[in-house]
Amino acid sequence: MKLINTVKLAKNKDACNKQEVSIYDIAINDAKGKPITLSSYKGKKILFVNIASKCGFTKQLKDLQELNDTYSNRLIVIGLPCNQFAKQSPGEAKETQYFCEQNFGVTFLITENIQVKGDKQHPLYAWLTKKTLNAKKSSTVLWNFQKYLVGDNGKLVNYFRSTTNPMSLKITKYLDYN
Repeated sequence: MKLINTVKLAKNKDACNKQEVSIYDIAINDAKGKPITLSSYKGKKILFVNIASKCGFTKQLKDLQELNDTYSNRLIVIGLPCNQFAKQSPGEAKETQYFCEQNFGVTFLITENIQVKGDKQHPLYAWLTKKTLNAKKSSTVLWNFQKYLVGDNGKLVNYFRSTTNPMSLKITKYLDYN
């Protein structure tokens, strides 16, 4: 199973390098190792957030859940555990998921542990952070709880630094219909 996932990631990384991949083509697994089909979320906005259990911003998990609940008809929040910033997300993804559920009532989707920068950057974050892939803008993930909003058409809308509260107008203005 691990070999299959490694091959999928390698293929996706090659596709990203060729600039032929859609956000919906990128392979990623949930916290239990089961594949997530991002294309099943077409027609909804997706907020990707690199999460950590031992960070000063961890309390945002409550607000991320509120955002997910408030806009559930047009948004899905996906939390991606990442241990690249001061080792603030130790342990397996299943442990992070349990922590989020027990301490913050999180029911939104939690993925496998990933890297959001560097040589082992997950293809999803390559797409989110490189203008050559997302056709919108380049960015660098600076810390835990940086947020990336993808539109219901699969295009990058914007990204928000860790200090932006999930329920902030900076984010919700993209979710409210006029």
